[in-house]
Amino acid sequence: MKALVFGRTGQVAQELALLLPEAEFLGRDRADLTDPAACADAIAATDAAIVINAAAYTAVDKAESDADTARLVNGAAPAAMARAAAARDLPFLHVSTDYVFDGSGTAPWQAGDRTGPLGVYGQTKLEGEDGVRAAGGMAAILRTSWVFSPFGNNFVKTMLRLGRERDALSIVADQIGGPTPAGDIAAALVAMGRQMLDGRGIAGTYHFAGTPDVSWADFAREIFRQAGLTPKVTDIRTVDYPTPAKRPANSRLDCSALTRDYGIARPEWTKGLARVLTILETTS
Repeated sequence: MKALVFGRTGQVAQELALLLPEAEFLGRDRADLTDPAACADAIAATDAAIVINAAAYTAVDKAESDADTARLVNGAAPAAMARAAAARDLPFLHVSTDYVFDGSGTAPWQAGDRTGPLGVYGQTKLEGEDGVRAAGGMAAILRTSWVFSPFGNNFVKTMLRLGRERDALSIVADQIGGPTPAGDIAAALVAMGRQMLDGRGIAGTYHFAGTPDVSWADFAREIFRQAGLTPKVTDIRTVDYPTPAKRPANSRLDCSALTRDYGIARPEWTKGLARVLTILETTS
């Protein structure tokens, strides 16, 4: 599948590179997302059959004080990409986030539920979604949550470091969501893209997250169990661990629409975790 992928060093982009060796990956040096027009120009010039946006401003706390940059990268750039892709009748896939919701309640969020971001990051990602939808064309938005992989910075790698350094850790237990391996996100995007190119794709907004849903504390416990580490984990509340940006308490995502329309089931994140730990062990 000849794809043009925005993003090169992010977790999903690096997993996509393993699945799509023939794809063209655009890093910041070739497509700066703070310049939406340049992103659109790259699509206008490409010979790729499909466009995937796997790049984003993901520094959730920093976005609170850097809203203008976050809005360009997460809002204006995806909208410009989607318009350029629609102008050339190219399918467009865009990765978004559970942070577009306010995290209330306990029921898994459905794609059509009312949004309500708690901070700048979620608001700018929602603006990007709105821009993609407004562009028309064959575009699909894939919302996901709690992404981890062998690449970059993520919760798994942080817990491995802290689990080796400390005998005890206090971890938030009142935020619930589905940890999602970036490799499975990449595989889902590829499967969706192939169906789009075959004429079987459906435009819309979809959810994709790992199963089962857990707290951050229980996620950490499983990381330590699989890694053979033994720090004591104490559950704490979100209010005991203040951050500049508010986090949604309920990040559960209803992923049934993606299974219905694309035949893609929720991945078991414990299996994805085992793969990540194996890779990290062999590359350390």
